Amino acid sequence: MIRGAASLKGFTIGATDGEVGGVNDLYFDDERWVIRYLIVDTGDWLPGRKVLISPHAVRTTQWGLRRVDVALTRQQVKGSPDIDTDKPVSRQHEAAYFSYYGYPAYWDGASLWGPTAQPLAPPPIPPELRGVTTVTEKPDEQAAIHADTHLRSAREVSGYHIQATDGTIGHVEDLLFDEDTWQVRYIEVDTRNWWPGKHVLIAPQWIDAMDWANRTALVHVTCAMVKDSPPYDPKTPLPGSYEADLHRHYGRPFRS
Repeated sequence: MIRGAASLKGFTIGATDGEVGGVNDLYFDDERWVIRYLIVDTGDWLPGRKVLISPHAVRTTQWGLRRVDVALTRQQVKGSPDIDTDKPVSRQHEAAYFSYYGYPAYWDGASLWGPTAQPLAPPPIPPELRGVTTVTEKPDEQAAIHADTHLRSAREVSGYHIQATDGTIGHVEDLLFDEDTWQVRYIEVDTRNWWPGKHVLIAPQWIDAMDWANRTALVHVTCAMVKDSPPYDPKTPLPGSYEADLHRHYGRPFRS
């Protein structure tokens, strides 16, 4: 099912032995357009600290209860590598994080999550290796570990302008992601300043370029195409035929 990323904000994160905090924001990969981490504010439990939770750890998401249950203990979360969300996340930090939890590196493979198309819980880590954060840097791995990361805050891109080939059509309202793969399927665009009362969806694959400095996405569609596109109602689930109709409208191939 396709869900709105913004709706996850404030969800409680439940470990196997208690709660660890609430979702503050999300990091997504701006190359593959996949949500890589939940940014969790640990509140009074670990005052002043935020931690990352990978979709690899998610067991269930209880949307009605606004809760995400993860296959981690509070001690595992407490011992995880620190993260300063006010600074860019380095690939070396990510490598330490994945090493700590025993997750496969998503940047080492052709699929969305490296070796797999979906985030999968890894096999249990032997007791003697739990909490080890050593990052292996073989010569052929050094470039990947020290490469620039491509993580962006979902909250940061909210409000970005969407520029069509012949004018501005609105701004980013939300990111819609696939609940199974965590891939960002669509960008929800609010057209209120151009075409009042209408929300539309644009797929990341239709973006020609992201101008991060000017907070603008350049999209290869015309204003007229957007004006006539199927409307999106964020309060209701996508109808079964909506995605196929949307792609057909823009003349793009659709793969469910």
